[in-house]
Amino acid sequence: MSQQINLFNPDFLKQETHFSLVTMLQGLAVIFVGALILYGYALYQVRELDKQAAQVLARLNVEQSALAGYSAGFSPQKTNELLQSELQQLEKKAEEARSLTDTLREGQVSNTSGFSEYMRAFSRQVVPGLWLTGFKVNSAEITLSGGTLAPESVPAYIQKLSHESIMHGKSFSNLQMQPAKEAKYLEFTLFTAPDSQL
Repeated sequence: MSQQINLFNPDFLKQETHFSLVTMLQGLAVIFVGALILYGYALYQVRELDKQAAQVLARLNVEQSALAGYSAGFSPQKTNELLQSELQQLEKKAEEARSLTDTLREGQVSNTSGFSEYMRAFSRQVVPGLWLTGFKVNSAEITLSGGTLAPESVPAYIQKLSHESIMHGKSFSNLQMQPAKEAKYLEFTLFTAPDSQL
């Protein structure tokens, strides 16, 4: 029987060091520098995002104030106030128009048919020797001017005019007579009373 002797001792083999102290320090330095670079980049991004957030917030504030201005300018209450005011004005005009129409319909206005009926009355009543040279009819008074050959024909003409329906309630209160420049006839002017209703 033979005996084998093992002269192999693993302790005597040359050991390879995979991670020396220098390598580990270099690795740690690379990791530290990488972490610093990542931290710096992340910090840069956070600052940029903060700037963008501040800009967006400023724009949001501007838009919100503009929206508040639009809301105040076009608020339903303000629009309703304008519509209400316009409606009240239109209702007031309609009421005035209704009142005027009712007044005209009831004949409360003193002269709704014009002045042509006065002219017809003056032309229908004829007195020989008396003529009209002018007349003035308005809402306050009637003025007649003319000429006559006999002074007594003027009261006769006034009497005849009183039979005309348009002249009811009106009276001539003033009569002026004077000789004409040619002295062949008399000129006269008649005025209604100030309180006569036309």
